Amino acid sequence: MKFLSVGLGSMGKRRIGNLHSLGETDIIGYDASEERRKEAEDRFGISTCASAEEGLAAEPDAVIISTPPDQHTPYAMLAAQSGKHFFTEASVLDDGLDELDRLAREKGIVAAPSCTMKFLPAMATAKKVLDDGDVGHVQTFSHHFGEYLPRWHPWEDYRKFYVSKKVTGACREIVPFELVWLTWLCGNVTTVSGLRTQLGDFGIEIDDAYHLIMQFDSGCLGSLQVDVLQRVGYRQSRFVCSKGVIAWDWDSRRLLVYREDGTCKEYPDTFTQKSVEGFYIDEIAAFLAAVRGERDWPYSLTQDREVLKVLRAAEHSSDNGVHVNLAEFNG
Repeated sequence: MKFLSVGLGSMGKRRIGNLHSLGETDIIGYDASEERRKEAEDRFGISTCASAEEGLAAEPDAVIISTPPDQHTPYAMLAAQSGKHFFTEASVLDDGLDELDRLAREKGIVAAPSCTMKFLPAMATAKKVLDDGDVGHVQTFSHHFGEYLPRWHPWEDYRKFYVSKKVTGACREIVPFELVWLTWLCGNVTTVSGLRTQLGDFGIEIDDAYHLIMQFDSGCLGSLQVDVLQRVGYRQSRFVCSKGVIAWDWDSRRLLVYREDGTCKEYPDTFTQKSVEGFYIDEIAAFLAAVRGERDWPYSLTQDREVLKVLRAAEHSSDNGVHVNLAEFNG
């Protein structure tokens, strides 16, 4: 297959590397930065172009969009209008998604918003454990993601790329990224209460801490904390279930399943054997399979829109001091 890779920053380079790992080398790259285009040419041996339109004119089979989040939908619309399958990195804005979804359906193309964590072995295992009923259903959970903003991209000044902007800020971006897999495990959010604020001294105007309390259509209650304040990264979850507990720790790469009979089974995360890139590669492999018609993409634009609605509702809750019923929320 032939690919157009739009955006040649850190994620764009990662996705080109993913394609190479899968034996796909017919790639055209586009980035507004001439320096990044030259870097991609030298590093990956690909050709580049000076505009996305030029890249589309080369008739790629699919487009992979790895731009800053506020540029995802415009480039996806260009791809859809040209009848090209497309994959986009995780979103934080839902403007234009209704029209994009309609157009993708009309054109009969694969529209693939990223759902990276569904390909993490630990999450796939947790999903299977829940679906098999081994520990019953989730009753309540807590999940905490913490990182330190200046170390987000150690090779560049955080004040000079999208994580420093209010609407695409690092903390705001991670909330829906985590909600994608949390809703996969627990169902759709029906009610949310949120608080967001700026606590750090980073010299930029972003909210750097979000706390969400959510109820799901399953009846489950969950709490999500995301911050970019921690000098030591942190990512852990604990799911209290009707017949046991599921505990996950990103740093130790372990998923622990405690059953009501007192036994505990440990599931080591297999991506430690494949490298951290393993589940990113698996995600792109799934996109290629969807393009070939071998399987459906596991996360739709409709689902993405619903996750982003939870983010907006949580922000509305924080700004107005109210619980928000998602079915009634149109803000």
